[in-house]
Amino acid sequence: MAGRDVPEEYLDGYARILADASATGRRLTRDELDSRRALGERAAEAGFGLRALVGAHLTAARVHWPATAGEHTLAAVEQAVDAFAEGYERAQLLAVRQEEAARREFIDDLLHGRSDLGLLAERAERFGLRLSHAHAVAVARGSARHDGYDEGDAVPREVERALIARFGDRSILVTTKDGRLVCIAPGDQDDVLAFFAKQAYAATDGGQVAIGRSQPGPGGVVQSYEEALNALDLAERLEFDTPVLRSADLLVYPVLTRDRQAMADLVVSALGPLRAARGGAEPLLDTLTAYFDSGCVAAEAARRLALSVRALTYRLERIHKLTGANPADPVHRYTLQTAVIGARLLDWPEKDF
Repeated sequence: MAGRDVPEEYLDGYARILADASATGRRLTRDELDSRRALGERAAEAGFGLRALVGAHLTAARVHWPATAGEHTLAAVEQAVDAFAEGYERAQLLAVRQEEAARREFIDDLLHGRSDLGLLAERAERFGLRLSHAHAVAVARGSARHDGYDEGDAVPREVERALIARFGDRSILVTTKDGRLVCIAPGDQDDVLAFFAKQAYAATDGGQVAIGRSQPGPGGVVQSYEEALNALDLAERLEFDTPVLRSADLLVYPVLTRDRQAMADLVVSALGPLRAARGGAEPLLDTLTAYFDSGCVAAEAARRLALSVRALTYRLERIHKLTGANPADPVHRYTLQTAVIGARLLDWPEKDF
């Protein structure tokens, strides 16, 4: 007789083992232990709970308890149940690893767009995503003190728990890719990505988060993901320290560099003469960057550069003399500022054209 709802097949040979152990006082043989482990694996694969299976063993032990039972019989029960549970746990661990591998493969295919979109959409449903709908992706990177994050690390789990506690099941997928945290959410649920950004910023000890635009269809996830990555790359090049970046707010920069040769020509034409300055172009380029980033307020720009206002003014005058363009003149300012952005995007003057 098995325990409730547990088939007899998972107790095959158990009564005989108890009877033999009781009669001889021996321990279970290696073959008997292997048979218990194999039954445990099969039971796990069939979806039975370990609690019910252990209960079935105890019920069977009571039903088939030998007349000569003693301490040796209890030891046999302990050995049999322990081996059975070992096999069960081994099957469970294997299933978890297979699930993790399938999830990792799906995420890699999803974020790289390498798989057939139709098949990808079918696989996505297993992980709670409906790729026929629009999706948006947020990507978070840690501060300079962190090397990156893996799927099982504490930080991704912490952020995922916070999202689940706040939003429950909203077809949200939190994962990692190349050391960064990634959140995929339906495109019409911006509150999810905003909350992810807040949690990720805190959990990564002051990292930076970029949110891609909502994009439709099976290929929308990879498009939004690439937008978020490009936003992080742009922020690094331009030294943006804003905690949360939205790719929709940065569209002007790809436009500026779409014609790379034209931008390179502008940089060389507008800023090339700065190379003739003592110390090279870099200090004066930093001066222009601080001046424009501070809204052309000399006092604020001087503070950012740890200079006196007089020293900053001298640098601006030197720029005017070398380039023929006055940073304080609205007509010249646009050309200079665009050239400064281009220089930072193209790594000038480190890289020459």
